[in-house]
Amino acid sequence: MSDQLRTVGTDVPRVETVEKLTGDALYTGDLLLPGMLHAKVKHSPHARARILRVDTARAEALPGVHAVLTGHELDYKIGLYVVDKDILAKDVVRHFGEAVAAVAAETPEIASAAVDLIEVEYDVLTPVLDPMEAIRDGAPLVHPDLGSYAYVEAAFSPQPGTNVAHVQKVRKGDLDRGFAEAEWVVEREYTNPSVQHVPLETHVAVVQWKAGDQVTIWTSAQSPFTVRNLFCTAMRLPLNQVRVVVPHVGGGFGGKAGIHLEPLVACLSRKAGGRPVRLQATREEEFSLLPCRSALTYRIRTGVRSDGTITAQQMTMYWDAGAYADYAVNVTRASGYSAGGPYEIPNAAVDSYAIYTNKPYGTAYRGFGHVEFFWGLERHMELVAQAIGMDPLEFRRRNLLRPGSLTMTGERITEHTGDPRACLDAVAEAIDYGRLTPEEAAHERSTGRRIGKGVATLHKAPAMPSFTATAAVVKMNSDASVVVNIALMEIGQGCNTALAQIVAERLRFPVERVKVAVERDTDKDPYDWQTVASKGLILSGNACLLACDDLLRQAYEVAGQVLRANVADLDHDADRVFVKHRPEESVTFAELSVGYAFPNGNGIGGPLVGVGRYIAQGLTNLDKETGQGLPALDWTYGAHGVVVDVDPETGEFDVLAISSAYDVGRVVNPGLVRGQAIGGMVQGLGTALCEGYIYDQQGRLLNPSFTDNKIPTARDIPARIDSAVVETAQLDGPFGARGVGEHPMISVAPAIGNAIQHATGAELLHMPMRFEDVWRALQRHEPIDNWITETPVGSCRSDLPGTNGTAHPAVPVADTGPTHTPEVALP
Repeated sequence: MSDQLRTVGTDVPRVETVEKLTGDALYTGDLLLPGMLHAKVKHSPHARARILRVDTARAEALPGVHAVLTGHELDYKIGLYVVDKDILAKDVVRHFGEAVAAVAAETPEIASAAVDLIEVEYDVLTPVLDPMEAIRDGAPLVHPDLGSYAYVEAAFSPQPGTNVAHVQKVRKGDLDRGFAEAEWVVEREYTNPSVQHVPLETHVAVVQWKAGDQVTIWTSAQSPFTVRNLFCTAMRLPLNQVRVVVPHVGGGFGGKAGIHLEPLVACLSRKAGGRPVRLQATREEEFSLLPCRSALTYRIRTGVRSDGTITAQQMTMYWDAGAYADYAVNVTRASGYSAGGPYEIPNAAVDSYAIYTNKPYGTAYRGFGHVEFFWGLERHMELVAQAIGMDPLEFRRRNLLRPGSLTMTGERITEHTGDPRACLDAVAEAIDYGRLTPEEAAHERSTGRRIGKGVATLHKAPAMPSFTATAAVVKMNSDASVVVNIALMEIGQGCNTALAQIVAERLRFPVERVKVAVERDTDKDPYDWQTVASKGLILSGNACLLACDDLLRQAYEVAGQVLRANVADLDHDADRVFVKHRPEESVTFAELSVGYAFPNGNGIGGPLVGVGRYIAQGLTNLDKETGQGLPALDWTYGAHGVVVDVDPETGEFDVLAISSAYDVGRVVNPGLVRGQAIGGMVQGLGTALCEGYIYDQQGRLLNPSFTDNKIPTARDIPARIDSAVVETAQLDGPFGARGVGEHPMISVAPAIGNAIQHATGAELLHMPMRFEDVWRALQRHEPIDNWITETPVGSCRSDLPGTNGTAHPAVPVADTGPTHTPEVALP
């Protein structure tokens, strides 16, 4: 791309680095307010039970206790898209670890002691743990009152009388005709478990509810305006009586996108007479009290011609929403309309279900459902290619979207949408796909291990309302430095640095003269919807550009009067506004910044404050029956390539290298993109190989800590991990840029699975992939012809290995979704 830009495209260091490295950065948990109390929560030890009695008398009598709350004192429900959650459980508990009571006391130790004194009597009920069981006729209902709940009708469709919180349908072309045209039909089922976000900073909230219902919330949250809006809706308060302040945030990954601890802490503050109350979740509470990534069972049936052309694809997703809908219903929606991946599928049907169960509830997680379903989709593409005897790389290239293609929802791809082929080719070249290097061949000979190489594609659009909007304010100081106020949260992705570069570029200022305010405050900052979905660069970036234009317009108008020139005849550099054909005639930005003063004392202008407002353009809601519409702000394409070596006797394997490529439109900051890429790939490595919730048959979480729920450490990072960029300018992106926050972890897992299969033939269908899983797959390995059918056109095997007739394993049960596929009547 053109190199005409000064600051955009350069490797500016992160603006908050020194503050964080020196320990000066202030986080919510660092706040110490006068008279602050400390809160603790009483948790349910059961996944499903009636609450018969809650006795708080002994806790209330403990010295130092100022407030004790139970569910029946709180007549409020909260919910993001479906209002289905009590602040504290009232008559029933719906998942292990759910909050049934809470205490605020002088110290954390007193609060913990008081929680232990609360007595709760339960009538324990059999939990509904398997989504496939939950949608059977006659299954116990997690929410018998589902029909009475408020919900966002424009986008979601809970099914009263069932455990279905939402169903997303997509229909394209003629599915029957597509399968009739197929020469091969391949069907498989893929699963992955719930996992935890594991931010460095656990959830924490400090709230003070003062007299007159004036509430201030300090919270570790990704979306301050969402916290305020949902809080006020639940508490029936005007928005201007609630202020949400967010200082530095120690990571989120989607887990802090909505509202969680804030309403409970607020109610404790109110009961404690307005004293501020602090509640910080323990690491164990992150696993059970707070939400997780939803588990998924994904069935794919694909029709293909012998030349590799996909003719039809039927996709059914069963999302384990857990006890409450939260973001899971929107994950179901977003994954539903993206389910075909970056492939041209002329005839398709998607049915994506969010299903209530008695487990911790699902929420947003980096990738917003795409990590989960791309595991199945890209493993499936590998198997389909093998079925017809085609190289998997060439099979993918043949079916990738191209200019003129239609997406699953009917959007037409253009040459500006991005280049998935360039991304795929880049990673194939990076890992020497299709051949062994001399060093790799020598490694195989000397160790007896097998080298395998795999690739996988990806795409994702921001999952957001069609009318998502944001704003930015750019204020000039009297020394011509500027401060930017936005509500997009810096949660580690580098937005404060990237937006400073965008502002500096537009103003032609050195980036050192631009500061993006760290603390976000709903009373002071302009509105932003949420910090999610990789939408911040386009929306907030454009808002910042418009704010800069507004500020420059004001400066030019005043400068024109000072210089007695037409505005059209003016230009500017980093320090001054001048007349184009008489550049010696100028006025400095410092002189204009807070109003210009003539020598006689007269003043004109005033403080230079630019305001930019941006709203998503050209998007529409999806048709509820067909899923057709325009939901995508932009599409970011990418690919991953992986090299593994595997012991064919034991199944032990090592990931030797991961390469990636993403079409980012235009790189704003190469270091930030590389940081996102490496961090995302390592996070993807963890969910691929070792992370996942495990429950017993009563729904108790068996691994709510790092002792048994491992995440990658520095020593688990492959020796070679690299990333490339492709730059196909996004026409409506700031300087052509598009987001890349979530994409680096999306298809790491299937690339690993494909590489293992290339090395050994092991057919892995379930995440995470542990050594023993590879060993078991090798023991049951069958020739590929035994399970893929050259069909009488339109037929579909139902006796595929791993998809039918397998009994549930004995307790403990890994939460990898159901291992059988019963016939069920779906709503």
